[in-house]
Amino acid sequence: MPRLGRTAASGRFVLRVPAGLHAALRRAAAAAGLSLNDYCTRKLAAPIGSLGGAGGASGVVERAASVCGDALVGVVAYGSWARGEADERSDVDLLVVVEASVSLSRALYRKWDATPLTWEGRVVEPHFVRLPALPERVGGIWAEAAIDGIVLFERGLVVSARLAAVRRDILAGRLVRRFAHGQPYWFEVA
Repeated sequence: MPRLGRTAASGRFVLRVPAGLHAALRRAAAAAGLSLNDYCTRKLAAPIGSLGGAGGASGVVERAASVCGDALVGVVAYGSWARGEADERSDVDLLVVVEASVSLSRALYRKWDATPLTWEGRVVEPHFVRLPALPERVGGIWAEAAIDGIVLFERGLVVSARLAAVRRDILAGRLVRRFAHGQPYWFEVA
């Protein structure tokens, strides 16, 4: 029952988002073969773990889109913060997936670092990577993201699909995690 003096909600609304995020969402919708409205509806309806109320996610995605432009493929939060195990010294690790045409150079990191970014008071640390093609080997950063990563943005479902493939390799014992001096490393089992 509507409150006194108000009509019932129509179920429709306008959502205002920053231009960079809007452009990234539009590209992702086109890559998925969906209208922008359908794409956003699916994204909003999808479970995204503890990030549902975290307003910093859109800022992180917007920054990645501004740094990478049309070459942005996906953004994944991972590490202790994504696992809910962050302490007062922890940062927010971010896998920023770019197209193969992008040079993974220090210049890319300098562009990100030009304006420091924080999320919930924590420094956001990007790790720029390319999407590994199957059956290409993956590095440890992909294995870590596959275990505890939360996809914040992606074009199509390519990042989620690749993370799922890495998880299958871990479950099958083809990719194994070990520790040396307290730090994890990954190796492929023949």
